[in-house]
Amino acid sequence: MSNKGLNRLFNYLNKATTTLNKHSLKLIIFVMMLVLSIGLTASCQNKAKRNSAMEKRENRVTEKIFKSDEEWKEILTDEQYRILREKGTERPGTGLYDQFFIKGRYYCAGCGLELFESGSKFDAGCGWPSFSIPADKKSIDENRDISYGMVRTEVVCSRCDGHLGHVFNDGPPPTGLRYCINSASLVFKSEEDIKKEMDQSGK
Repeated sequence: MSNKGLNRLFNYLNKATTTLNKHSLKLIIFVMMLVLSIGLTASCQNKAKRNSAMEKRENRVTEKIFKSDEEWKEILTDEQYRILREKGTERPGTGLYDQFFIKGRYYCAGCGLELFESGSKFDAGCGWPSFSIPADKKSIDENRDISYGMVRTEVVCSRCDGHLGHVFNDGPPPTGLRYCINSASLVFKSEEDIKKEMDQSGK
């Protein structure tokens, strides 16, 4: 092949390579933009799901339940009614959950709102179930209590206003708090029972 022919072939290959490189670059940019778009879409969807789940949880916590005394008496035992609705107190050492340390969660006996987890429970030696922190701060409200000549902080269920007990500043670290709760105010579910319920509901 002559030098002229070789030059033509070289020029043709050079143009073809340049064109191919341009197409390859465009293809790479397109793929990168597509991947970025998919990633952003997935991120937005996940964020929306998390926000939706948080909103649903907040609604479950803050949505108030109101019942008449007669309605409460129909669904609560006498002891539960005395404590939850009349702000009574169990005798120390008599409650079901005082010396009870099975893994699970504790719910309000009045409305079923989750209040405490077993991981925050400790033996305070006071005769009542004690916890260092609620499962969710929004699940418990605090009121100033000056009954019996004392100044204390009462804790109630934020959804049904059921009396739970009192909170004191003599708990273990890191919170330094002791939520002293009446057993009759609580209903316990073990981790195994919770898992079974979730499996049955398909969650």
